[in-house]
Amino acid sequence: MKLSVRWISLRLRLMLVFALVALAAAVSASGIAYWLNRDAVLTRTQNAALDDFRKSLQDNTGSLPLMPTCPELQEAADRMAATSQKYEVLLIGKVKGGDCEAPSNRDLFTLKVVPQTLVTAVNRERKVDESNPYPYHLYWQRITLGGKPYLVGGAKVIGGGPTGYLLKSLENERADLNSLAWSLGIATGLALIGSALLAQAAASTVLRPVQRLGDAARRLGEGKLDTRLEVSGTDELADLSRTFNKTAESLQRRVEDLSAREASSRRFVADMSHELRTPLTAITAVTEVLEDEADSLDPMIAPAVQLVVSETRRLNDLVENLMEVTRFDAGTARLVLDDVDVADQVTACIDARAWLDAVELDAERGIMVRLDPRRLDVILANLIGNALKHGGSPVRVSVRTEDDSLRIDVRDHGPGIPEDVLPHVFDRFYKASASRPRSEGSGLGLSIALENAHIHGGEITAANSPEGGAVFTLVLPNAEPPAEAEEASGPADGEDRSDSGSAEGGTQ
Repeated sequence: MKLSVRWISLRLRLMLVFALVALAAAVSASGIAYWLNRDAVLTRTQNAALDDFRKSLQDNTGSLPLMPTCPELQEAADRMAATSQKYEVLLIGKVKGGDCEAPSNRDLFTLKVVPQTLVTAVNRERKVDESNPYPYHLYWQRITLGGKPYLVGGAKVIGGGPTGYLLKSLENERADLNSLAWSLGIATGLALIGSALLAQAAASTVLRPVQRLGDAARRLGEGKLDTRLEVSGTDELADLSRTFNKTAESLQRRVEDLSAREASSRRFVADMSHELRTPLTAITAVTEVLEDEADSLDPMIAPAVQLVVSETRRLNDLVENLMEVTRFDAGTARLVLDDVDVADQVTACIDARAWLDAVELDAERGIMVRLDPRRLDVILANLIGNALKHGGSPVRVSVRTEDDSLRIDVRDHGPGIPEDVLPHVFDRFYKASASRPRSEGSGLGLSIALENAHIHGGEITAANSPEGGAVFTLVLPNAEPPAEAEEASGPADGEDRSDSGSAEGGTQ
């Protein structure tokens, strides 16, 4: 996968484009140069040979008698082949006693070598008029004999003279053209190498700022908001770098502002909760006295006293939960780890809250897990209490191990959780019904349970059982969690601190 990503990298694509453009340009230029030179070389050679042949044919056959002998034709052919153009000659004419073929080189050049199309063209008599003053013309054609190129030309002497043919080797021209082709090929290769070097230089020039921009964006995404780029020049990449710096600066200011506001909000909640504890301690002491004297109070006052007692306890739970949430948000919550028998821990949680008659426990003893027993108690109290309050009895708690994790399922037999509520059951202060904004819980219980699971490296999920009712599943790792430092201070455990019914919208 990395290889394929690297193969389509911008640098490689840029170099490939440069190479293809250079290759296309070099091949086109080399091809045009080759064909122009080839045409020039062949045209020059053939014109020189044909002009010399025409003149030699006129000079050497003009002095022959009307009916020459075959030796006279042979002598004329030999004289014509002895020119500087170095071509072979074949003369064909009527002599005393019949027809005669007089080749300058009988082993190489005979009438069989001449293409029939050329013979037909040479012997064809054309009509003489203003546009065509001669009945016969000189014709030529390129052929290959034994893998070697040759030029064949022919003409008929006007006035009843012999017909002459020439055969000129083009081997030297082919060698020259092959050398030219090799030179152009080498030039094309050098152009391709040069384009690769140019592409590398261009890629380094263009892509280095892009790479720096990518690295800076990556560092910015990792939270290093002080990342900035050095800007030089006035081109588009410099403008992009300036835009990035302005964006990073604006983002840094925005994040710092939001962080300051969040820290201020956390300090406010923490300070408020701390400040409320002192008067709440006094109020709680008074309400406990009033509760002890409830039997001796005026019946008209007793309901009000009972309301004050219950609301004071609810307010005390809310303050403790707010302080716990503040510790999670500030990252100061720590674990106090111990080896715990999960079955004993669940039994102790249920027994401490007098839920033995309403809860069915399916747990084998001897399942030992290293965790924070107080935080596990908070999780269980919230999940079981929420099931009892908003679901239906009996509530079944099952404990088992799966691979390297501990799984605890808490299932009730109520109507289940509405689909629109499921995504929000762990939200803070979430109420499933707007018509019931006031309840015994604070709306923080399930969110605190989830945070306690997270600090263990675990998770809590909520779903509806196919058999009916809601199922909350706690999954904790069997291995030792990452956070091990002992918490300096935290909410006291016990029923009044667990806020077991705080998630109003958890189930129906």
